[in-house]
Amino acid sequence: MNRRIRSIFWLMTACIVGINAFQAYWLWKNYQIDRQQFSQTVQDALFQVLEQQQVGEARRLLGKKLRGRTAPADSHSSRIIIRQYGSESQQTRVFFYDQPESLSNKPKAGKQPTKRLIVTYNTNQQRAENSPLQPADSMARRISSLVMLNWAGGKNLNLFKLKNDYRTELLRRSIDTDFQLDTVTIHPRHGQSDVLIFKNDGQQSGPDKRLQTSPLPINPVQNLFVQASFTTPSFYLLRRMGWLLGGSLLLLLLTTGCFLFMLSTIMRQKKLSEVKNDFINNMTHELKTPIATVTAAIEALQNFGALNDPQRTQNYLAISQNNLQRLSDLVEKVLNLAVEEKRELTLRPELVNLAELAHDLITNHQLRAPKPIAFVADIPAEASVLVDRVHFGNALNNLIDNAINYSRDQVHIRLAFRQNRDGWQLSVIDDGIGILKTYQSAIFDRFFRVPTGNLHAVKGFGLGLAYVRQVVERHGGHIQVQSEPGKGSEFILLFTNH
Repeated sequence: MNRRIRSIFWLMTACIVGINAFQAYWLWKNYQIDRQQFSQTVQDALFQVLEQQQVGEARRLLGKKLRGRTAPADSHSSRIIIRQYGSESQQTRVFFYDQPESLSNKPKAGKQPTKRLIVTYNTNQQRAENSPLQPADSMARRISSLVMLNWAGGKNLNLFKLKNDYRTELLRRSIDTDFQLDTVTIHPRHGQSDVLIFKNDGQQSGPDKRLQTSPLPINPVQNLFVQASFTTPSFYLLRRMGWLLGGSLLLLLLTTGCFLFMLSTIMRQKKLSEVKNDFINNMTHELKTPIATVTAAIEALQNFGALNDPQRTQNYLAISQNNLQRLSDLVEKVLNLAVEEKRELTLRPELVNLAELAHDLITNHQLRAPKPIAFVADIPAEASVLVDRVHFGNALNNLIDNAINYSRDQVHIRLAFRQNRDGWQLSVIDDGIGILKTYQSAIFDRFFRVPTGNLHAVKGFGLGLAYVRQVVERHGGHIQVQSEPGKGSEFILLFTNH
């Protein structure tokens, strides 16, 4: 049985560990995927807002440096198109469109885009004789130089506006977490590039464990770049994975709870099986004794002429009657066990003098004691408590019975009463054989008896202490036991004032 339970335990443990390991691996992979997606998203968002700001600034410069009429330079997407119409055209037009799909066709009258920049260049103007540039090529280079000067100068980058635009773009992409936007300088070092040397606050910094975007250039001439740093991406990612973590934790708790419940059920069934076997052994022994006694009395009457002696006949009949009555009581007790377990104990509390109750019990046990007993009652004469006289007396009687039965050739029993402002306690102390620590938590269970093998020196069904606990708890108290094998036991009944 123990080997089978041990095998079940290890199999279930392996199952739990396997499920938890799989869950942990699955969550880790999901976290890594979300982290990669987060990193890519914040990088794309930074590139987009930086491109918008640089293109917007370039449009502003084009409108300022070149002749023509301008529209607002705050669009989100723009392109520069240079077209020279006709082989003999005298003009080159530069179109700035906000809608890329509108750039594929030649602008038509009345159907021009709402936001555009048209720069007109007059090819009739005088130019150097040796100039190899054609009008369209010249205009393209002029525009490119303006854009590059604006980019390389780096003076028109508004870091505050870039940060606000970046935050807005992140929110549009459902990312709400703190970040820091810095301008950084990158220099090659020892044959390596992309080594972070200085941030915009001028303090030296080395590699950072925070999640950082790749640096994007804002002034490649001066090696000036912009970079975003996220201080708590893990917390943000874990918050986004909340339902995954919650579901996994719930599954873990349910699985572990089922495992513990099944293990507890198996152990309880094992314990019940042992208690059942002990009960059957005790019951068999208790029933066999009166049956054997009655059988012996009847044989004496039949085979040894006891019927011719009225006195002997009367004695044998009295013995048989007593044992049959005992047998009947045992059967009745077994039949009533289930009923007593379901039925609540009914109490009739009254003010009881503990000193008088203890004196009556001590006198009764001294009269029928099978061994020498020394009683000490440390109970004040005026000690009175509100209890059910019958049930509390029976509970105290059971404790004294156990102290006598589980002792050596003689026993010393002490009853001690203590009272304070919170309540009172009554202790039954003996110097008997004691109880092993292993069994102290189980002695108050129904049918439980400390294992003694096939020896039945003490008769009973393991119901006495269960009854004591039931009576004490119905009175609003609880019972404790302190015992050491070979030195005796102390049962403490604790009650609070109510």
